[in-house]
Amino acid sequence: MDHWEKEGTTVKNTEKPNTINSLISDFEQIGLKKGDIILVHSSLSKMGWTVGGPVAVIIALQKVITEEGTIIMPSFTTENSNPVLWHYPPVPEDWWQIIKDNQPAFNSKYSSTRAMGRIAEIFRTFPGVLRSAHPQESFSAWGKLAEFITNKHVVSPVFGNDCPLSKIYELNGKVVLLGVNHGNNTSLHLAEFRANLPNHPREIQGAAMNIDGVRKWIEWEDLIYNDDDFVSVGESFEKSINYIPGKVGQAICKIILQHELIDFAIDWFKKNRKYEKK
Repeated sequence: MDHWEKEGTTVKNTEKPNTINSLISDFEQIGLKKGDIILVHSSLSKMGWTVGGPVAVIIALQKVITEEGTIIMPSFTTENSNPVLWHYPPVPEDWWQIIKDNQPAFNSKYSSTRAMGRIAEIFRTFPGVLRSAHPQESFSAWGKLAEFITNKHVVSPVFGNDCPLSKIYELNGKVVLLGVNHGNNTSLHLAEFRANLPNHPREIQGAAMNIDGVRKWIEWEDLIYNDDDFVSVGESFEKSINYIPGKVGQAICKIILQHELIDFAIDWFKKNRKYEKK
């Protein structure tokens, strides 16, 4: 199925197209406002047919949040990773060193995102958007606190207390799930880290990056982060607060205070995750 066939399906399933103005109205109706700090995970196709596509969604968010607030989106480049760990798909073992030797270094200006969706991919290119320097799990941000959010993103632990997720927590930011469920909720990785579970398995990760102007392959040990139970965590949290989502276009939209979700998830992981000692 090519691009236009997908667009045609969206047209057939949309009663009335979204516009910048209708999106602004929808975002305001579900509670977004000037000055908010929001981490957005999104699916454009779930919103229904949109005049201007991802650009319209970003403009609408900017008009609602304004430069007094901050919009953050993930801009992960997960193909820049240790090929030893690849499973979707795996590559032959005799390719591993070739990939390590030849993977282009991460560049915050032009390294494209992988599996982040069209809105996040276009957002990273917008004027005024800054991007953190992590070679694999960067975040892009626009607005008043963009520099604070994206500055000094340490390589390891990637989702630890010095990453953008932790800064959003400190700032009482919100998670916006726009047409996606908690399986896409990256903030729960910070809860994994903070749960500090005994015997949490680790792995050797790697990426290509520029160090003092020279392209190098680096490796580091980190936790094995696992989103398999994120939907269960998120649904349990929503049930605990009797959460009722809203809609933007045709998409179910959830706006959740990140620190409340993370605090809940830490306890949830401690009760429901167990790792065997190796």
